[in-house]
Amino acid sequence: MIKKIVVFFSLLVSATLFAQENTASPYSYYGLGEVKFKGTHDIKAMGGLSIVGDSIHLNLSNPASYSNLKLTTFSIGGTSTFTNFNTSSDSEKAQRTSLDYLAVGLPLGKFGMSFGLMPYSAVGYKVQSITEAADDPDGLERSKQFTGDGNINKVFFGTAYNITPNLSAGVDFSYYFGDINTKDIEFITDPIVQLGTRELNNSKISGFSLNLGLLYNCKISQKLDLFSSVTYSPESDLTSKNARNIANIIFTTSGSEFVDTENAVDINVQDTKLKLPSKFSFGAGIGQAKKWLIGSEITFQNTSKLGNRFDDITGATFENSTKISIGGYYIPKYDSYNGYWNRVVYRAGFRHENTGLVINNESIKDYGVNFGFGLPLGISNINLGFEFGKKGTTTNNLIEENYFNVSVGLSLSDIWFKKRKID
Repeated sequence: MIKKIVVFFSLLVSATLFAQENTASPYSYYGLGEVKFKGTHDIKAMGGLSIVGDSIHLNLSNPASYSNLKLTTFSIGGTSTFTNFNTSSDSEKAQRTSLDYLAVGLPLGKFGMSFGLMPYSAVGYKVQSITEAADDPDGLERSKQFTGDGNINKVFFGTAYNITPNLSAGVDFSYYFGDINTKDIEFITDPIVQLGTRELNNSKISGFSLNLGLLYNCKISQKLDLFSSVTYSPESDLTSKNARNIANIIFTTSGSEFVDTENAVDINVQDTKLKLPSKFSFGAGIGQAKKWLIGSEITFQNTSKLGNRFDDITGATFENSTKISIGGYYIPKYDSYNGYWNRVVYRAGFRHENTGLVINNESIKDYGVNFGFGLPLGISNINLGFEFGKKGTTTNNLIEENYFNVSVGLSLSDIWFKKRKID
């Protein structure tokens, strides 16, 4: 057992180093970056539906599920994202691979606990804009380049308790940490001026949050079960310690850049308090245990209180967000001995989300169609997930993202704590 714990914490360190630029979305410029899905891939393949606690799968979306575990479970998952970015006149492509979660769940009788690491949000964009001379107050054509990278990661510890055989309650405690770096370069292109300006910004993020959950299930007929879930996260604060550096940059005739670091200036900028908005979700569904499930879940988040890391970021506001998930699973025969594909879990779902970000009076929406498979490996599983999605719009000079995600997750179950028997 000690070796397993050592391996786990080694993976935690590796994950912290690995989970860096795992988005290419220009919308990650705003707020806390692009907020990641905070769940495992079996949940994601059902459109994010997280209303069931499993005996061998971690449900990281609702901490009340931890007390349903029957075996010690180690979960790890990653995603490759292939994105086409489209404007009204141009298009680009990008590919990113990220580690999505790393967690351990422990059954402790009526109690259960889990701990692990996952990215909360990511920043990673490269955008260039040109201001025509007719639109510039000085009558000059200007070019601006914006780049950014970094992550906010989350370490969490949670515990749950089975109040009754049908009702469980749980809580997650999370600590957030990370660095976000941005670079803005501006220079005049007509008439050509070799001297431009470079601005570097760094934000060190830290803070705590809480997530509460309930799971309830019961029989509503001989063959039908009712499943329901409630989660609530109260509003909390993150501290952003900000730094800014301004320097001149010289563009040579060969196209290379030279930064005048000797005359660079550190600018005093205020540290900021960023809101982690409160969130409430409720879901319900019907099905037959270990056979099939169909359900829906709705999430409300008070994202109107979100802000940017620096007060001088303009052009974007925030509104409250809503996400609707519909999905389920089907297992032909979970205890089949002679048909492997009868034991496979077939999952599918759909989600529609108003992200809460508003740019140029356009609400940025994100929706996707999901499907996936749970491939049994004894008492463990490989969970494959696929998602086709769309985010944003080309209206009002904005960017539309069409993406395809391929996710792979491992749910490895074993008995770590077994009472010895003496004959």
